[in-house]
Amino acid sequence: MQINDTFKPAEVALLYQSHHAWLRSWLRSRVGCNEHAADLAQDTFVRLLRARQVSPLKEPRAYLGSIARGLMIDQYRRRALERAYQESLAHLPEAEVPSEEHRLIILDSLERLDRALHQLKPRARQAFLLAQLDGLSIAQVAQQLAVSRATVERDLAKALGVCYRVRYADA
Repeated sequence: MQINDTFKPAEVALLYQSHHAWLRSWLRSRVGCNEHAADLAQDTFVRLLRARQVSPLKEPRAYLGSIARGLMIDQYRRRALERAYQESLAHLPEAEVPSEEHRLIILDSLERLDRALHQLKPRARQAFLLAQLDGLSIAQVAQQLAVSRATVERDLAKALGVCYRVRYADA
């Protein structure tokens, strides 16, 4: 399966034929829902079509399982974000509740921001969340994380840079 940049469709088709039933069963045992497992299995093979794999797969099931596990984690985080967002909407007066279109745009933005923030080192992510969500000052964040103000400022600059790139990635 060695190619230039991505798997060839024929290679993915062969992997699909050989491992789809196993992957779907493996996912069903983890998510407890046949339809959900089927969706995740399909998403795994779609991700595989886009993967930048240049060496042959020695353990295709391990590779497919790794992709599927990442998709399950992404979906879990997405659902947690949706629940938190729905809870926040419940506290708004009905006149201020966004339309369905705006709700989807907001959820998409939150998902992209969440993915971007999870690329940061844990301390930088925590500093950002303490400052932005809890409203702590740089000095308070530094004290809580037991680091210098300069470290917090660097971490916040990195996090804000990530947020800026997410915001203007589609612009």
